[in-house]
Formats: sequence, structure tokens, C-alpha cells
Amino acid sequence: MLYQIFETQRSLMEPFADFAQAASKLYGQTNSPMAQNPMAQRVSAGYDLLYRLGKDYEKPQFGIKSVQVEGMDVAIHERIEMDKPFCELRRFKRFTDDAATLTKLKAQPVVLIVAPLSGHYATLLRDTVRTMLKDHKVYVTDWKNARLVPLSEGEFHLDDYVNYVQEFIRDLQSKYGNCHIMSVCQPTVPVLAAVSLMASRGEKTPITMTMMGGPIDATKSPTAVNNLAMNKSHSWFENNVIYRVPDSFPGAGRRVYPGFLQHTGFVAMNPDRHLKSHYDYFKDLIKGDNSSVDSHRDFYDEYNAVLDMDADYYLETINTVFQDFKLVRGTWEIKNPQGKLELVRPQDIRTTALLTVEGELDDISGSGQTEAAHKLCSGIVRQEHHHLEAKGAGHYGIFSGRRWREVVYPHVKSFILEHNKGQGKSTAKPKAKVVAKKAPPVAKKAAPVKATAKPAAKKAATAKK
Repeated sequence: MLYQIFETQRSLMEPFADFAQAASKLYGQTNSPMAQNPMAQRVSAGYDLLYRLGKDYEKPQFGIKSVQVEGMDVAIHERIEMDKPFCELRRFKRFTDDAATLTKLKAQPVVLIVAPLSGHYATLLRDTVRTMLKDHKVYVTDWKNARLVPLSEGEFHLDDYVNYVQEFIRDLQSKYGNCHIMSVCQPTVPVLAAVSLMASRGEKTPITMTMMGGPIDATKSPTAVNNLAMNKSHSWFENNVIYRVPDSFPGAGRRVYPGFLQHTGFVAMNPDRHLKSHYDYFKDLIKGDNSSVDSHRDFYDEYNAVLDMDADYYLETINTVFQDFKLVRGTWEIKNPQGKLELVRPQDIRTTALLTVEGELDDISGSGQTEAAHKLCSGIVRQEHHHLEAKGAGHYGIFSGRRWREVVYPHVKSFILEHNKGQGKSTAKPKAKVVAKKAPPVAKKAAPVKATAKPAAKKAATAKK
């Protein structure tokens, strides 16, 4: 019933939001008679703010048209490589007429970026993708809004997520021989499971795994997000946050965790910050500070766009990751596409190098949660364990923004490039390892590398392509 009430409210608000948008333009246009009023700028700003608070935020576009590769402008063509019921494997193919640049592009590593399925769209990683495209062939998982998936497509479980990741890895391996895989936040757990299962079967595994800000072991430094999932029972979640999609959508009748509930939770974590942000936006409109206005709009166009998650996937994630801790306890069994249960054994991974990245100020995945992957992956030799702690970075800072581009990315780039040599994709010889100190695969805690590691960043940036 709550979902139907929300949709009714949204439908009722839509004409008012449209009116507010029109009124804002009417008072804001310099040639309009209404703009001659001395209060016109304030009235226009007020209506604009009302419009943005009441409008419906649809799925954003990646909108990456070109990137700079060593000073050359390279065109980007975005296309769907594989279309699954609940996910699209999206490729960002690079084009150039410059022969030398094209040769370099062909030799660069292939990276599969597994985006989170935790309320926001994959476009949340737009900055991640744009930055990676300078030095890599990039594929990304673009998860679908469950309310748009018809019931005829069946259910979607956490096991299906893991099986999707394996299928995507195999697809890239069939095209390129092998690939690198990167997971951001929520997918660190299913990605580790996917690679573990492939290793246990004796399949070829990715060259490297980069895991950023994820709840591998949610018992370490639990955050407010972790505590909510840990302190409520499975039945509480099923009875209080699971609803059926209304008849107005293709996925009518599907049980989901609605995106609007997830968005409410996001805002509730920092209500004062959002209130101040909107008030600053109002003042920037009055002052005519277009740069700040555009930044606000870009952020909230992404932040306010949310998707529904299939109920089975959501509930199983809560239980597996935050309540029973099945990955770290070694009790997680996954049903493969043939219906057989397989035990997840990260210790079976031997030929994949591991890099974990954490933000010092991360309030979503606490300190040590991602780093815990090193102890689980005890089969990887010591020198192939790497860990980075980004000084001063929060959760979003490790994959988006200045700290991602200037601190984290140089380490990720160097790590991938170094391990890609000998794969037939690159002949570059990095002068240094990704980090100054290796993360031991067993009991000893890894020494984090602070964001002040400028020499490593410099070497990564100057490595020959």
C-alpha cells in the first residue's frame, strides 16, 4: 500500500512541479514583464527550488562523449554488449583516426567495473568510468530498475548476481584472453564470491581484483548502515520495507525494496547537510553563481535518481553480508545456473592479484571491512597483496572527485598496468609496486598506505604506455 500512496503523491505533485518550473523561467527571463519586479530573482529562485524538490528524477545518462588519451581527443561510443533480464553489460568503446593513438588503445588493459546494486544507478560511477577510460578498455555492469522488469523474467537472487558476474568475466576472457575486475562498495562481496567459485572449479580467473570500500567483513568498525542491517531481524525487513510494484509499471506485482525508501534512508543519514545544500543553492541562484548552481544540479540529479531492488536479492544480501557473515565464516553456498550448490572458498584464488582500497573517513564501509579480503584470500602469494588507505577520503571520495583522480586512481592504474605485462596487452615496466608495503594474506594486519604517497602516484603517471 505504501508504494501506491507514494506513486499517487508523486502523480499529484507532477503538475505543481511543472508549474514551478514554468514560473521560475517566467520570472527569470530578462525580457519577461514579470522579471521587472525587484523581487523577481528571488521568486524565480524559489520556484526553481520548489521544482527540483518536487520533480521526478529519472535514470541519468553516462554522457561520456570523449576523453583525453595522452593529449589526443578520443571519441566514446557507449553500447550494450550483453543484455540480461536484470542487468546490461555496457561497453565504452573508444575511437580515433590517429594511428599511433589507436595502437596504444589496443594494447591497454581490459577492465570490468562492477557497479553497486544498492539503490543508485551505475551512473554513480561516471567519474570512475571517465577516468579509467584514459588508460583502459572499460566495461561496466548497468543494473536495471526492478520495477521495469516483468514478472515473466522470474526472480532475482544474490546467487544470480554472482552468476551474472561470472558470465561477464567469461565473455571478456573469450574476447581478450583475460581481464581485470574492479568492484565498488556493495559488489565487493559477490565479486569475491564469483572469482572464488571460478578458482575452485579450476577456471581462469581475472588478472587482478580491485575492491573499493566494500563490506567484506561487516563486523569490523560497523557503521550506522551496518548497525541497521545487523540489529533488525530478517522478518522485520520483509514486513516493513518490501512492497509490490504498482500496476502502472512493467514489473507490476514484483516484490521489491523501493528506491524511494532507500533514498529516504540516504537523506536521513545527513539531513542538516542536505538542508544547507539546498539553501546554498537558493542563494547561488539569486547571486547568479552558475558554476555552483550547475554543480548542485549535477549532484542531485544523480543522488535523487534511485531504482528498486528485487526483494529476494535485497533480503538475501542483508542476511548473507550483515547478519550471518557467511563469507568470512566460510558458510556461504551459491546455487549455480545448473542448480548445484557450491561453497565459496576465497582461499582457492591463487593467480589473481588483490588490491583493496579504503577511505579514511568512510561512513558507509568502516575501516578494515574491505581490507579483510586479504586474510580470506590466503592462497594468493604475499607479494600480490596490496592495500591503500586514502587519507581524508570519505566513501564517495575513493571512486569520484579529486581524491579519486589524484590519489586513488594512480595506484589503481599502476597496479593494473604492472600485472597486465606479460598478458600480451602492454609492455610497460612500472618502476615501483602499487604500494610501499604489502598486505599479508594471513593473521597480521596490513599496514595501510596513506594518501600522501606522492612518489608512487608520480611513477604511475609517467609509466610508459
